[in-house]
Amino acid sequence: MKINKTEVLQALETISAPGEGKNMIESGAVTNVMVFGDEVVVDITINNPSLQAKKKTEVEILKTIHDKVYQKAKVKVNIKVEVQEKPQIKGKEIPGIKNIIAVASGKGGVGKSTVTSNLAVTLAKMGFKVGLLDADIYGPSAPIMFDVANEKPMAVNVDGRSKMKPVENYGVKILSIGFFTQPNQAVIWRGPMASKALNQMIFDAAWGELDFLVLDLPPGTGDIHLSIMQSLPITGAVVVSTPQHVALADAKKGVAMFQQESINVPVLGIIENMAYFTPDELPDNKYYIFGKEGAKNLATDLQVPFLGEIPLVQSIREAGDTGRPAALQNDTPFDDAFTVLTQNIVQEVVRRNDSLPATEAIKITTMAGCSAVKN
Repeated sequence: MKINKTEVLQALETISAPGEGKNMIESGAVTNVMVFGDEVVVDITINNPSLQAKKKTEVEILKTIHDKVYQKAKVKVNIKVEVQEKPQIKGKEIPGIKNIIAVASGKGGVGKSTVTSNLAVTLAKMGFKVGLLDADIYGPSAPIMFDVANEKPMAVNVDGRSKMKPVENYGVKILSIGFFTQPNQAVIWRGPMASKALNQMIFDAAWGELDFLVLDLPPGTGDIHLSIMQSLPITGAVVVSTPQHVALADAKKGVAMFQQESINVPVLGIIENMAYFTPDELPDNKYYIFGKEGAKNLATDLQVPFLGEIPLVQSIREAGDTGRPAALQNDTPFDDAFTVLTQNIVQEVVRRNDSLPATEAIKITTMAGCSAVKN
């Protein structure tokens, strides 16, 4: 059968171009279409360098041509990746820190701090030099999760300046506002005060040489997040969510925040926490209490990597409460889950550093930088 090129172009017009609000033809993503009898060659350019995005684009084109033009068509898709250069806005870097990973969530209660603490200790177990900044000013939890609630950062002299020495445990250097407040003391600060305290913990600290500084951001998309991204060149962001629809709706906003044009922080991927429940007495059973693969499907829809899933296990909660993160327990299912998750994040960081220019701290000079994010 001889395929008509016009029919192929019309079929490709039914596929939406990611993030464009237009179809593949209208957006200019499809640069060339050639037809030779029953053979079709489609040249397309995309902005997302991830393997997942490339594969999804190819599958969509193949399926659409087979469904709408000719079922037995021989289709070849040539994908070219063109990453748009970001504006070079100079920010204040922290000497000695190679990568800064922000861990965020659209809403509270999804286990973001638990994931962050276990990510940090797993990176340390892998041999990396790791720091953790608890940026949740109003609800700090790192001191409890690392069993250092009674510790206080010491003052050290660095090049003639007095700086805070982070508290260290399990191979992770930690700073948190929780070290400077009483356990029963509420932090009642307006945004500028909280941002000032955060900047002190970032720039007045003796972090030393770090491969990774992991930031435990507060829930939501607000003032603290903007302050962090104005202060630091973030390597990439990770968004944590449960499979529940309510959590996914907010996780989508979290991804959109980092992808907003005025912010433009690479999203390394999405983590699904509390993915399923497995009771100790039935280790082979999985109960999907909050829904099944919701965050995984969201990652596919948003064309960002899916980094892994963490089960809902009582011992993970108990480990956090007792100040010994669950990932420290070797040869357990959740140790394996956190290891796979961390390996995927490291892989995405390497890929991001190979394919994108260095992230710069953002510069927000108008209220446009604080506008609602379009989903």
